[in-house]
Amino acid sequence: MDTRLEMLDDVPGSLEGDMTIPSKTRNTSQPGAPDFYTLDEPIKETILRDIRAVGVKFYHVLYPKEKSSLLKDWDLWGPLVLCTFLATILQGNADSAYDGGPEFAQVFVIVWIGAAIVTLNSKLLGGNISFFQSVCVLGYCLTPVALSLIICRVLLLATQSVTIFFLRLVATLCGFVWATYASFVFLGDSQPPNRKPLAVYPIFLFYFIISWLVISHSSK
Repeated sequence: MDTRLEMLDDVPGSLEGDMTIPSKTRNTSQPGAPDFYTLDEPIKETILRDIRAVGVKFYHVLYPKEKSSLLKDWDLWGPLVLCTFLATILQGNADSAYDGGPEFAQVFVIVWIGAAIVTLNSKLLGGNISFFQSVCVLGYCLTPVALSLIICRVLLLATQSVTIFFLRLVATLCGFVWATYASFVFLGDSQPPNRKPLAVYPIFLFYFIISWLVISHSSK
């Protein structure tokens, strides 16, 4: 018995283990995942990293060249910010009983329900993209429409004339075309080649309705 105990004592590390947990272990199990686990990452660093990721997605929408940027690491923060911004600016004037403008909830429902319907149509056509990836792309591609709304809002501060209305129309049209093109760049390859027109048509209607709200918005 003593001989067996002596033999166990001679084996290094046989009854010992290392209980330390590395603070930043590389995570290569999933593509697109962060390079390390962030359980013990400072909150400030986590928030700044997420803000930078959202900013990168906005950039890729404004310059739609790299197709996998919105699909690889999707989120709904950007779409939520854009939807809230559009609903806040487009809502009707609270001082009047009814001025023809949409309510905050109506714009919110149009954006999210519209994105869900477009995504459902894409899935029914055989698209190889997840539900939330599609909603993410459609939401982020509202960026050009939001920019056109800002331009129109600034133009509404001037005395209204045919020229001002024409400038508003051009800005809204550019935002609509830009948004439709950007979404097609990101979502086009996810559809079967013979069904792409059927997938593009609901996207066209989605951005057309929101752009119509933008051009019909009035400060009065």
